[in-house]
Amino acid sequence: MAFFVDRKQRNGALIGVSDLMRIKALTRLLFMISGIAWVALLFTDLSVVFSVKTNIEPDIPTWLPGLLFNLFLAALYFFYKYRIDRDELLNFVDLLWRVFATGLVVTVISLLIRLIDYLPGTTKLTSLFIYVEANYIINLGLISGFLMAAYTVWKRLILYQKSKWLLRLWSFFEGGLLVALVYNSLEIEGLDWLNNVLLGVLIVIGLVLSANMKWVAYLNFRQKWTSLLLLLLAIFYVMYLFYTANAQAISAFGEGSGYVDHRYHIFFQSLFIFVSVYSVFSFLVILFNLPTTSVFEQKLEEVVNFQRISQSIQTEQSEESVYNILLETSVSTVFADAAWLEIKNNDHDHRLFTYHIKEKEAHDIIDHLKKEHVTGILEQSQDKTKNLSKHLSSLRGSRFRSILAFPIYVKGENIGTLALLKELSDGFNREMTKIVSTFANQAGISIENFRLLEEALQSERYKEELKIAKTVQKSLLPQVLDQHGDFDLAAFSESADEVGGDYYDTLRISEQQFALIVADVSGKGTTAAFHMSQMKGIFHSLAQNCIKPAEFMIRSNKALANCLERGSFISATFFVIDTATKEVSYSRAGHCPLLYYAAENNSAVYLKDKGVALGMVRNNGYEKFIEAHTFNYRPDDIMVLYTDGITEAKNSKGDEFGYDRLLEVIVEVKDRSSREIQEHLINRLYAFTGTENINDDYTTMIVKFK
Repeated sequence: MAFFVDRKQRNGALIGVSDLMRIKALTRLLFMISGIAWVALLFTDLSVVFSVKTNIEPDIPTWLPGLLFNLFLAALYFFYKYRIDRDELLNFVDLLWRVFATGLVVTVISLLIRLIDYLPGTTKLTSLFIYVEANYIINLGLISGFLMAAYTVWKRLILYQKSKWLLRLWSFFEGGLLVALVYNSLEIEGLDWLNNVLLGVLIVIGLVLSANMKWVAYLNFRQKWTSLLLLLLAIFYVMYLFYTANAQAISAFGEGSGYVDHRYHIFFQSLFIFVSVYSVFSFLVILFNLPTTSVFEQKLEEVVNFQRISQSIQTEQSEESVYNILLETSVSTVFADAAWLEIKNNDHDHRLFTYHIKEKEAHDIIDHLKKEHVTGILEQSQDKTKNLSKHLSSLRGSRFRSILAFPIYVKGENIGTLALLKELSDGFNREMTKIVSTFANQAGISIENFRLLEEALQSERYKEELKIAKTVQKSLLPQVLDQHGDFDLAAFSESADEVGGDYYDTLRISEQQFALIVADVSGKGTTAAFHMSQMKGIFHSLAQNCIKPAEFMIRSNKALANCLERGSFISATFFVIDTATKEVSYSRAGHCPLLYYAAENNSAVYLKDKGVALGMVRNNGYEKFIEAHTFNYRPDDIMVLYTDGITEAKNSKGDEFGYDRLLEVIVEVKDRSSREIQEHLINRLYAFTGTENINDDYTTMIVKFK
């Protein structure tokens, strides 16, 4: 898949490079064609003029220079179309710079040619009709190049944010120019009225198109000044070049028509008028928009700064970053000279963030305003700019004379104050007050959202930690229970939270002896799970030594007394099953009484023995509170080990599942296997509570003897 994607990307890149190379090659070809057409125009025009002036029949048709001039114009049009019109990376000022640079080169060359007329010893040369005609053709080529460059740039500017109507009108305008070019090539005589109609239509369409100035609104103050200068120079180039071309045409042809006379060329005249009109219109529109540019830029900056504050929750890594953004954006929006932001974490913890002002200066102003008993400045009020200058003016050594302050609220609580300062008296107006008020309100929302996001992230991290703890806890419970031909085991455990404190386990002590334990750690969560892991370690280290149940409890209590914090304890019941003697020995340490079903007399009883939970008595007298018991088991007898989460489970009415209901449920399925008994018990338990959201851990271990 990656191969095909890479291949597609490479193919796209190759296609892009191929198109670029093709356009460059086409641009060079068009430039060469236009150059060849102009050189051919120069020589053919001079040949025809020389033949006519010397009364010799021209070897070249007199219509050929006009045709070559039209070919030159067409080649120039497509040359600039591919060179400028296809460059999408150029901005508005870059486009105007292209026009300026082309006009500068053309004007300099034209001035150098005109300089020859004023050099000593060139009088005879400049009086020759061949020189005059050549000079005219050269200048005609220069002005044509400039007009085509300007025309292509104006097209880009006019069609910015184009519409269907505008595209159709522009296509109609270009179609009219093409008709004019073809009409001039045919040199039809006697249709002066058609010349005037075609020229008039093109002028009217050009005027309508020149009204499209949408691009001007996207220039900033500096760009508008640059554009004014470039357009002014472009207008100067047009006027100079047209004056030069007209003067040379009169010198070459008098008042009559020459073989290549731009004054009677509809395409050339339409192009010149369009370029001139759009240059003047653009200059005037930018000039009249200049006074409002600063206001527009200020409003734009307000929007950008407001968006920056709004998005600070997504981009910044700390709450302090939001505070700094609020300071920077507020200062830049109202052109303040300095600012501070005071944040109150509590009544005694205040933090001060400053901008172009020292903390000592800020504290001096705050203390001074408090001494002056000034209200409505550093708290919410109707007018925060009223009579502030006189209060600051009385503070010696302070450079500031105006202050504007707003509270920052988060969830209705004032967490701080934003203060803006200016060195001028009455430097803040009502509009600035509204702007900063909006910024302060949005900053409060952003800070609140940032804190909520932090809480959500912290909660997610906590949940991930709990998931890890739950995985660890699951690993503490046995995945496979020890089994024997004399009994069958089944166990179930479900935590109320992500992690719980219930524990059960089995251990094969020898071929005939098996140790079982069920325990319940006080409390819930990770602390209970940690104590459960301690209980597991104690069980495995003591049980494998074949110690008796009472001794197991005494040693476990001694070990846990040094580990458990005050108020924590573990209830447990420890069993040793001896399959050789068919006996069960056990001790109970404050845990739930064992439920035992005797198949011989079909009766079930709770074995309520003496015992205190581990960790409650933390001295050597714990052995007084522990008893050991032994009984013989028979086939089909059942032992039910459980935690208090089973018997204390409540339904919607608040009734507990209880000991009696537990006994009844076991008796109902006494003839089934331990696994089936367990499943029946859990199903009845959930049916009783009516929900799977439990309040305490559920743990059971069912032992059925064979």
